[in-house]
Amino acid sequence: MRRMFVLLAPFLLLAPAAHAELYEVRMLNRNESGGMVYEPDFLRLRLGDWVRFLATHVTHNAASMPEMLPAGARSFKGGINEEIEVTFTEPGLYGIKCIPHYAMGMVMLVQVGEETFEPPEVLPASLPSRVRQRFTEILSRAAQ
Repeated sequence: MRRMFVLLAPFLLLAPAAHAELYEVRMLNRNESGGMVYEPDFLRLRLGDWVRFLATHVTHNAASMPEMLPAGARSFKGGINEEIEVTFTEPGLYGIKCIPHYAMGMVMLVQVGEETFEPPEVLPASLPSRVRQRFTEILSRAAQ
């Protein structure tokens, strides 16, 4: 019995990763909801899911926002026009921004796990007004 467990242990450790899903997010200059956007701008993930950020239009990147990063989560920062893949391993709400277009409100949210979030209490007071407005819109749509 012990020998069987030793043989199966590596496969048991890989089991959660086997069920992880890949999501793709496009970085766009414009879509039907406005300019300087991620599409989609909200994702609800399970632990271990991962996201591929696609540089569909030039001059964009994807970077985690330190002020909106769950405890224990690793920060990330893609280069301009760089396609990156990020695995989400900690539960919580992640804010993601395009550094060149942050002031224009090019942000998105990734929710990992089941907890729900309300706009006023999860948004840091230090956010620029356009970013706060965009996050509030995203959270309102996500709640529906």
